Amino acid sequence: MPFRTSRVILFGDCDPGGVVYTPRVAHFVVEAGLAFLSQVLGGPAARRLFDMGILPPARALSIEFLHPMTWDEVIDIEVSVERVGEHSFTMAVGAANAEGTGTFRGTITQVTVSPQTLRPVPLPIELRAALEKTLSG
Repeated sequence: MPFRTSRVILFGDCDPGGVVYTPRVAHFVVEAGLAFLSQVLGGPAARRLFDMGILPPARALSIEFLHPMTWDEVIDIEVSVERVGEHSFTMAVGAANAEGTGTFRGTITQVTVSPQTLRPVPLPIELRAALEKTLSG
C-alpha cells in the first residue's frame, strides 16, 4: 500500500504568475520521499539513515508535469517503492489536486554511500527490509 501525505502550495512555492515554480516540484518529491522513509523506518529519515552509517544522495530524478498547481491549493501525494537494488532504491511519487486531477508524477533513485569514502555500499539490512516490506506483489 502506498504512503500518502498532503501538502499546501505556499505563496513562496509560486512564480509571479501564481503557478508553482518548476524547481519546487523537485523539492516536493524529495520532501515526500523523506516523509515516506520516516514512516517505514520508524523515525526521522535522515537521522535513521545516518545512524545506519550511510548517506542517501540522489542518483536520478525524473518529473513529469501534468497539471498546474497554484497558491493555497492542497495536493495529495502518494509514494511507493518501485525498485530495491544492491546499492540503491527507487521511489515513485505522484500527486493530485482536490478534484483528483494528477498534477505531477516522478521517480527518485537514491544511492547508499559511505560517509567516509563517498562510494556506494550495499543497502543496510534494516533499510532493505523496510523497503521490501512495502513492495506490492
